[in-house]
Amino acid sequence: MYRMSLLAALSVYGDNVITSYAILFTTATAASINLCCIMVFNWIYGALAEYLTELELQRTQTEFDDSLTLKIYLLQFVNYYASIFYIAFFKGKTVGYPAKYNRLFGYRQEECGPGGCLMELCIQLSIIMIGKQAMNTVMEMVFPLFYKWLNTIRIRKRGSPDGSWRSKGRRSAFQWMRDYKLNPWGTRSLFPEYLEMVLQYGFVTIFVAAFPLAPLCALLNNILEMRLDAKKLLVYFRRPVSQRVKDIGVWLGILDSIGKLAVVTNGFIIAFTSNFIPKLVYVFTVSEDQSLTGYLNFSLSYFDVNDFEPGSAPKHLGNVTACRYPDYREPPTSEHKYDKTAMYWHILAARFAFVVVFENVVAVVMILVQWLIPDIPKSLHEKIRREAYLTNEIIIRRETERALSGGACCDTGDGTPWTPIQEDDKITDGPSFLLRPPKELARNRKKRNGSASPTMV
Repeated sequence: MYRMSLLAALSVYGDNVITSYAILFTTATAASINLCCIMVFNWIYGALAEYLTELELQRTQTEFDDSLTLKIYLLQFVNYYASIFYIAFFKGKTVGYPAKYNRLFGYRQEECGPGGCLMELCIQLSIIMIGKQAMNTVMEMVFPLFYKWLNTIRIRKRGSPDGSWRSKGRRSAFQWMRDYKLNPWGTRSLFPEYLEMVLQYGFVTIFVAAFPLAPLCALLNNILEMRLDAKKLLVYFRRPVSQRVKDIGVWLGILDSIGKLAVVTNGFIIAFTSNFIPKLVYVFTVSEDQSLTGYLNFSLSYFDVNDFEPGSAPKHLGNVTACRYPDYREPPTSEHKYDKTAMYWHILAARFAFVVVFENVVAVVMILVQWLIPDIPKSLHEKIRREAYLTNEIIIRRETERALSGGACCDTGDGTPWTPIQEDDKITDGPSFLLRPPKELARNRKKRNGSASPTMV
């Protein structure tokens, strides 16, 4: 509604310069308004996710944190990326043609500009990504200052926690008093940092084909972010208490899913949103000199102005008898007028073929990189296996010694008593130990004992 109203107003009241850039101006202002709505809904979605997670009554704190993290990210994903996905994959794809427009609730669907939706997608993505980073940077600078000032006022009014001193009206001379005035570092203080980086990772990877400068913008933002976060931690917050954790939780799965989604999304953006495949088909199958000369005429279809739907024809046609529109349909003189041409199906098949080839090439490259650069080096993997084996041997030895020292009766099954472990059974650290499988160790132990392996009674 906003786009249609603004375009109509600019076409009526704007001059020639404004009218020529009406679509660009409308897209930029609409993206800015969308960004403001996104920032407002972030607060609502955060409270909603926490409320829904509280209703689940998770058993452990880890399960609660993972559930809350996943909900907040999914809501933020829809909030930030919904408009971008709409422009990339849905806008202008099912509008119909002049003789039969597809309507929704009686209204025609929104169409892309003459050059397609890729430019509009680039503008939308750049404004949302850069605007989000700028607003978050400002808030990270202002909010800690405000909360620190508010905390200082609160402490001056009530004095120390134990009432032993009051700092009202004078500056504290003790370091711990100054530290107490800083903002507390809560258990979820790192969550916004993770969320910001993961959302940025999504902008950089999922839609990089539409906005190639996204990685550069992210790099510049992160350089500034490092200094701001360092100052925030050192100046505005109390010292964080370290805590040992197993991993980064559900964030690892989210990052892996984003990486896989990015491959599919970029493949479809190149194939269906841009004109790369139609131009490629034209160059190799239609053009005589393997160039793009005549491509514009190739991509437009003819339409007879007498075939307009009732009430949808322009008021002043003049002497115009036919017009052109971007599509691959039969001309009005054809027996099957306005049906899809064979070239349309050839281009559609080429689009899907490109997506399949693109995804498989990326998958092969990923597998090759993972093989060349493993997560765990081979030497470290062998050390981990050796440590696990040594741990199992120590556990078995200690359990056996504990059972023998406790007076447990041991029998081998034929009346031969169990012989305790000898001194030469000590675990060695030599490399030959790594080559001795458990079965060989068991056979050596049987030979030394002179009997079959015992059975604990």
